[in-house]
Amino acid sequence: MLAAGNGGSAADASHLTTEFVCRYHNNRKPYAALSLATHGGDLTAIGNDYAFEDIFSRQVEAFGRKGDVLTAFTTSGQSENIRRALIAAKKSGLTSIAFLGKDGGRCAGLADIELVVSGTITARIQEAHKLLLHTICEMVEIKLQMAE
Repeated sequence: MLAAGNGGSAADASHLTTEFVCRYHNNRKPYAALSLATHGGDLTAIGNDYAFEDIFSRQVEAFGRKGDVLTAFTTSGQSENIRRALIAAKKSGLTSIAFLGKDGGRCAGLADIELVVSGTITARIQEAHKLLLHTICEMVEIKLQMAE
């Protein structure tokens, strides 16, 4: 899994990948997950040499493989770098999950699965995203452990 977001949403992306790499509830083998918001060298080089709008899409192209999942977070739904990452994911054959806020913004309609929290207060949207994030972690952990 690859995960991306800006600001507080970057922290949510990192939180999600940590739950996969370490564990959520149960001791188990680690699952491959990478937060695209945590690689300072990649972020600053791509932002400087290309554009800030490309910081996630270039990483999706570099690290994503057909069958992988991109999980993207944007409380406004308007983040251009998230929009481009979702487009890159589709082109690369990744399944995409978008945690969106408000009405989904410009990112609406781009992901395979969209979790839209229709609110106007960023903090409430982030809190709902966190609940959904934990719910997904629990479901995935149960499902993957059953498959082992």
